[in-house]
Amino acid sequence: MNDLCADIGYKSINHYGEQLCGDHVDVIEESDGSTVIVLADGLGSGVKASILSTLTSKIISTMMAAGLPIEECVATIAATLPVCSVRGVAYSKFTIMHLINNEPAEIIQYDNPQVIVIRDNKNYEYPKTETNIDGKKIYKSVVRLQEGDIFIAMSDGCPHAGIGMAYNFGWKREDIIDFMETMSVTGLTAKNLSTLLVDECDKLYGQKPGDDATACIVKIRKREPMNILFGPPSNRDDCDRMMSLFFSKEGKHIICGGTTSSIAAKYLRKPLQATLNFEKSDVPPIAKLEGVDLVTEGVITMNKVIEYAKDYLGENEMYEHWNYKRDGASLICQLLFEEATDINFYVGRAINPAHQNPDLPINFSIKMNLVEELSKSLKEMGKRIKVSYF
Repeated sequence: MNDLCADIGYKSINHYGEQLCGDHVDVIEESDGSTVIVLADGLGSGVKASILSTLTSKIISTMMAAGLPIEECVATIAATLPVCSVRGVAYSKFTIMHLINNEPAEIIQYDNPQVIVIRDNKNYEYPKTETNIDGKKIYKSVVRLQEGDIFIAMSDGCPHAGIGMAYNFGWKREDIIDFMETMSVTGLTAKNLSTLLVDECDKLYGQKPGDDATACIVKIRKREPMNILFGPPSNRDDCDRMMSLFFSKEGKHIICGGTTSSIAAKYLRKPLQATLNFEKSDVPPIAKLEGVDLVTEGVITMNKVIEYAKDYLGENEMYEHWNYKRDGASLICQLLFEEATDINFYVGRAINPAHQNPDLPINFSIKMNLVEELSKSLKEMGKRIKVSYF
């Protein structure tokens, strides 16, 4: 086992006029640390395509995660899914990426655009072996993973973008490679890279996509621990123990809350320097404390982080609101969403007297719910989370 991990992100846009997407992505993490990612593109668009792609990805990802061979997966799909009465075709196209302990990646492709691999910010031509299963031409590849590798899987809607509009024959593979080579230098997360790629397709379609378009990106990176302290402990005698555990952990350190940062300053014997620089009117300013990477206000800032987290997991339309900003919530998002892979929460259960005012919308249970909500969202982003209460 190495210290590499996979950052996985994807985004889809629907065929213009359709409420459901005909593409579907499934990610299954296995108990041995391996990951199966399936991008399925259902026949046509709308409800029928959505059902076909969802069934395909669910069947393949579940069977692959159980260790069954690809031949059996394809045969099962052919036998399970209904045949289209018009086209006589039974199931959707698919791309499978199987990351085995983050060492080799097994890529299996049927009829989808070929996976693009960016290595050292350049297109990397990987070997492919052609095989025939039930009359279907399947390409299989094994790629030894390196830090910084970016795998780009797409549905047909991406290279078809702009047909008859911006381009006569769509957005060529070479042009997509050029675009992604340029974007790979930015150091953005897999989710933000997939968002940029799909947003570019949407522009080429004139915001009226002629096909469902999905990009699923896997970025290989080193594990990065992060520690976040939120609230003072319920028992004052536990302050030193909580601070000792928090500061002994490797990785960057974030402190949220005025009382909490005062306790940390006392423990470190360093001055806490408040700033009155309001970067955003709805987010309180940050403070500075030597030995701590980021000090912010507590509940209001955390609420904003959760708002950004939910959007990040969905349409990711607000990434420009926090990606380059310097307010407390934006800086937490940059550290937790983009840098961190393993996050340790140190949560104090002390009840803040200021929050007991019945006129305020904040109470103890809301504070605990914020931690649970943020932890849940970060887990969905593929982060490893550990929460310790004091």
